[in-house]
Amino acid sequence: MKKIMIIAGEVSGDMRAAELMEAANAECKGLKWFGIGGPAMRAAGAETRYDVKDMAVIGFVEVLKRYPFFKRVFNEMLQWASTEKPDLAVFVDYPGFNLRLARQLHAKGIKTLHYICPQVWAWHKSRIPQMATYLDHLICIFPFEASHFKGTSLPVTFVGHPLVDSINDFLEAPDVPLPWNGLIRVALLPGSRRSEIARLLPVMLRAAGLLDKRIDGISFIIAAPDQPQADLARDICKQTTNGPRQIEVINDMTRAVVRQADAAMVCSGTATVETALLGCPMVVAYQLNPVSYYMFKAMIRVPYIGMVNIVAGREICPERVQDQATPSALAAAVEPLLSPTETRQTMLENLRQFKESMGEGGAAARAATVLVDMLNAAVPRQ
Repeated sequence: MKKIMIIAGEVSGDMRAAELMEAANAECKGLKWFGIGGPAMRAAGAETRYDVKDMAVIGFVEVLKRYPFFKRVFNEMLQWASTEKPDLAVFVDYPGFNLRLARQLHAKGIKTLHYICPQVWAWHKSRIPQMATYLDHLICIFPFEASHFKGTSLPVTFVGHPLVDSINDFLEAPDVPLPWNGLIRVALLPGSRRSEIARLLPVMLRAAGLLDKRIDGISFIIAAPDQPQADLARDICKQTTNGPRQIEVINDMTRAVVRQADAAMVCSGTATVETALLGCPMVVAYQLNPVSYYMFKAMIRVPYIGMVNIVAGREICPERVQDQATPSALAAAVEPLLSPTETRQTMLENLRQFKESMGEGGAAARAATVLVDMLNAAVPRQ
């Protein structure tokens, strides 16, 4: 029996890891998985000691506040790996934790595979040659990423974006009824982390309130990833002044909400890619703790935060970040997307081109082939 340690630290990573596990299990029988993950990974057969919801923190200040917890988890994973002696360690996104753990495990002679390229090309290019010393293989999901590793010894494989398959399957399924309160539909996606929702949703609600005053027949749905986040969203709706007259909160149906929406306000992250693949015009928004934001801004090396804009190399979806993420700015950016304007038509065409660039599907299967080949290799790359 081959043993694989697999680490995911966020909801999206849990889903991508589960897809990879299922594809690898189909290709190679008798795999034992253990590590950190969420419900999707556990359903695919992983034994986990910590849930992704325990791990999902963003921002320098926020991480520092929980440093003792992360240090304890890190040491526990090192000990678990020493006990189990996995044939391979797979790291899914979550680079702040995963790259450090990969370095330690590789030094112990354990083969290391990183799935979903860390965005070092955006904020820390000096780490690229370092990664080549402790990763045995890197799998990229965006077409431009592999070129950043040319000149290193690190094997890199572009497999396409794993969301393409599931989005295409979803779009082939029949639509479902949702509680829209009007014919003009706006989706609010305030994030998957509690800190993101608490910071960004009040701004989105006030932007929705402005649109509610200007546009007859407009309606709003907040798409929450799960029940606890939906409960948080409902509490914020009750506490927020100047929001829309009516708004619904739905959990576990984000794709259905986005599919039916005319436009969306979307927290920067994986949700922007998902929204783009569904062909929904959007405005990208984000806010961080001020100290974390200015540290982040000092490190970033790309002009955009939304992956849809980074891939395109230009702003095809408006971004409203930190002080620019105000109710009036969000409302002004969303409004032209709600009628057949040139702005809306141009964005729809750009989103179509973005989807084409993400590959034809089959990302998880291609990634699983890399994984199984590594399992069958004798020793880590030197």
